[in-house]
Amino acid sequence: MPVPLMGVLLLLSVATAGAGIVTVVLLVNNPPLRLSKLCAVLVLIFSSSAAAVYCYGWYSVTMEGPFPELCEDRNAFGAELASMRQEYWPLRNACVYSDGSTVEYVSMSINVLVCILASLAVVLTGAAAFLRRRARQSPETTDVHLV
Repeated sequence: MPVPLMGVLLLLSVATAGAGIVTVVLLVNNPPLRLSKLCAVLVLIFSSSAAAVYCYGWYSVTMEGPFPELCEDRNAFGAELASMRQEYWPLRNACVYSDGSTVEYVSMSINVLVCILASLAVVLTGAAAFLRRRARQSPETTDVHLV
């Protein structure tokens, strides 16, 4: 993806996560609180946070963040650094040497955080759908009053 598009996505993701947090605070402060609505807003927060973290990692790889310093000019066998290869999912950088050997550096913290946030968003999507379906089927309201 081009750099400006990822920058816009990063800004939108951060703004969306912030707006979601404000919405959760407003929902909690103004009872009655529907759990399905809370789950839906939390899905928005977690998914936009996952996008923001990924965009940050993408910029780290694209702008040659911490990775080039990790590539040695020569490997342990004396072969010279031939090139560096970058992949964007998972975010990683590989140092390719003239003898064909490669040394990969994977940004585990970014990848794990993106996967955790995205997984939470998927789980909460299922929970919100279940709660909404259950609320439609039951004649009484399922409002929760937080004190």
